Amino acid sequence: MNPATLKGRSLVTFKNWTPEEIQYLLELSHEVKKASRTGDIHQRFQGKTIALIFEKRSTRTRCAFETAFGEEGGHPVFLSTQDIQLGAKESVEDTARVLGRMFSAIEFRGYKQETVEILAREAGVPVYNGLTDQFHPTQALADIMTLQEIFGKLSGLKLCFVGDGRNNVARSLLIVCAKLGIHFTVVSPKELQMDAQILAEAAPWAASSGASIQVTESLEAVAGAHAVYTDVWVSMGEEASRDEKIAMLRPYQVNAGLMKKTANDSCVFLHCLPAVKGEEVTFDVIEGQASRVWDQAENRKHTIKAIMLATL
Repeated sequence: MNPATLKGRSLVTFKNWTPEEIQYLLELSHEVKKASRTGDIHQRFQGKTIALIFEKRSTRTRCAFETAFGEEGGHPVFLSTQDIQLGAKESVEDTARVLGRMFSAIEFRGYKQETVEILAREAGVPVYNGLTDQFHPTQALADIMTLQEIFGKLSGLKLCFVGDGRNNVARSLLIVCAKLGIHFTVVSPKELQMDAQILAEAAPWAASSGASIQVTESLEAVAGAHAVYTDVWVSMGEEASRDEKIAMLRPYQVNAGLMKKTANDSCVFLHCLPAVKGEEVTFDVIEGQASRVWDQAENRKHTIKAIMLATL
């Protein structure tokens, strides 16, 4: 592929990205990480600015965008909902038009997927989805990069997501796995299984890449997994249903017993963080030898820098 075709592109989900384009981002991410180890300093964003819009709190996403952009000589500007009129006195469309004339790029982390899609449509500059209730594409790219580092390949790996199958990370992983030939299994209670619409969207991508997609209630489905992934049981905005969700998901805790069901000594544990140790994952698993969660966290920065380099 011609990398120049990515200039000016937004990333709201990976639905409209080809497997070749995703692979290019991964290759660039590995180069960026290698450069960070050798101390190479570049100023590729000198003279550029990025607006970082946050409706939801963040550790990894905010720090990754700010440090990645700043290290390249650019100027990141953090904007919370207390700082701007987004969706309050000013429509999302108007906010997008104003920011697009002042900034080189925009990042949005918040609730509605519709918001980031409007920003991308109206801003005239690249817009990056730092998380919405529906999708978390920058997280998924870091996760896949981590798998590639560990196993040296992607096609043919089996990744199992255990927990809330409607989760924004699970939905983003489904898209990337289907496009890159990674077998993807979602293990969750029937009430929390992934919606039929996105499974139908992913089916032709999986058929093309050779990936298999499975959605099940059975914990036995983790057999043969190369990686077991989970996320917090109660996401931001779901606090009112906390007790109900915890009761529903308790059997789906990732613990030593579940990891043993993989029957794979080299199986790794993944989590997008923050984690509630003792709920969705036990302390011994997340702090154990199989855990690669800190590599994932670091790779958020390298993949986000790669996305911005490719599109700016």
